[in-house]
Amino acid sequence: MSKSAKGAAAAKLIQDVTGANGVYVFAQLLELPNIRELQKSPEHESSYALLELFAYGTYQDYKAKCANLPSLNQAQTTKLKYLTLASMATQSRILAYSTLLADLEIGTIRELEDLIIDAIYQDIVRGKLDQKEQQFEVELTMGRDLQVSQLPVLLEELKNWSRRTAGVIGALDKKIDAVILEERNAKIYMEQHEQAREAMITDIQSKSKKGRMIEKEQTEDTMELDDMPNSGGGGTLSGFLGLGKRAKPPSTGVFRKRNRP
Repeated sequence: MSKSAKGAAAAKLIQDVTGANGVYVFAQLLELPNIRELQKSPEHESSYALLELFAYGTYQDYKAKCANLPSLNQAQTTKLKYLTLASMATQSRILAYSTLLADLEIGTIRELEDLIIDAIYQDIVRGKLDQKEQQFEVELTMGRDLQVSQLPVLLEELKNWSRRTAGVIGALDKKIDAVILEERNAKIYMEQHEQAREAMITDIQSKSKKGRMIEKEQTEDTMELDDMPNSGGGGTLSGFLGLGKRAKPPSTGVFRKRNRP
């Protein structure tokens, strides 16, 4: 239908699209031949200008040109304020309530917060309302249509982003290489430590075994010396060396008779 509508029908289509819920991108519609023809029609050129405003502009842009544009209904006004909020969110991550109230021409903070909450529910922006500091902290915002004049600026920003990304990736690669080298050195150190530990255990076991063998040999030598015979009888070492005590001479068997009184 959008490709076949012309004249008043095309102008009516623009009115419907700019007020339709959930439609926030308009560049594709702007490029349709039948829609572009409206620029040449004195009767409907304002409708095309309104579509361009919804694609690229803000609520303040509408206020500045409203004399030459169709009037907005409530749905169109709310949508244009959503789009204005999205544009402002691309320029700053912190949006003061005072700035939003002025640019969106909203009377109270309650109405402003309701608008922002609705925009969050429709995935136009994401962020947090800070009532204490009276500001909206932006986390994410939808992208809007770009004019041809904005492309060089966008291209430069993309180049800067690419350079920053390359720098971050280079730094990460160096960090990864350093971590790999550190892990490799740690593995080598642990292997060397384990080898040294095993060698120490083996050495201790070998020395302990050798000590037990020497002790056993000494014990066996002592037992052999104790078991060797001596010259006078008796298998003791003292007997073998002739160091035994001299035997007490035997009794003569002579008894002195005691005289009786």
